[in-house]
Amino acid sequence: MEENTERTNTILIGCKKLHRESQKQLYEEYYAYALSICLRYADNRDEASEILNDGFMKIFNNVKVFDLTKAFKPWLRKIMVNTAINHFHQKQRKIQADEIQVAKHESDTESIISGISYQEIIAMLQKLPPAYRTVFNLHVLEGYKHEEIARMLDISVGTSKSNLFKAKESLKKIMNDFFEADYVEKE
Repeated sequence: MEENTERTNTILIGCKKLHRESQKQLYEEYYAYALSICLRYADNRDEASEILNDGFMKIFNNVKVFDLTKAFKPWLRKIMVNTAINHFHQKQRKIQADEIQVAKHESDTESIISGISYQEIIAMLQKLPPAYRTVFNLHVLEGYKHEEIARMLDISVGTSKSNLFKAKESLKKIMNDFFEADYVEKE
C-alpha cells in the first residue's frame, strides 16, 4: 500500500481546514489520476470532467473524515468510481432506458492490440452503451465481483453477467472495425 507523502498530508490538512489554496493543490496534484478513472466510465471527455468535478466536491466535503494514516489514492479512486456509478444511475433515470439493445455476436477471433494507444482504448470503451461500459469497468478494471456490481448498480447478478458478456462482444466488434479501418488506411 502506498504511503502519503509529507506534501500530500500537508495539503490534506489544509483541505480539512477548508483552505482554498490547499483544495486547489489537491485538485491539481490528482487531476490526471482522477480523470483517467472517470474517462473509463464516461461517454466523452466533458462527461468525465463532470464526474471528476463532482467527485472532487465529495472529497472536499468529506476530507474531514479522511484518516491521514491511510493511503489517499485508494480513497480518491473509490470516490471517483462511486461518483461515476451515481452519474450512471442519474443518466439511466433521465433517459429511462428499459432494456439495452442486444449486441450482435461476432466470432471469437482475437486481434493483437499492442499497437493501440491509451486514447484509442478509451475511445473504444466510450463507444459501449453506458450499462455495458459501467459493468465492464467495475468487473475487469476495478476487480469487483458480479454480486458487488449488482448491489452497486441495483441490478440482478444475471444482468451484470449479461452486460459484461455483451460488453466484451461489443468491444470485439469495435476492435475488429478499428483494425479493419486501420488496415484499409494502410493499403
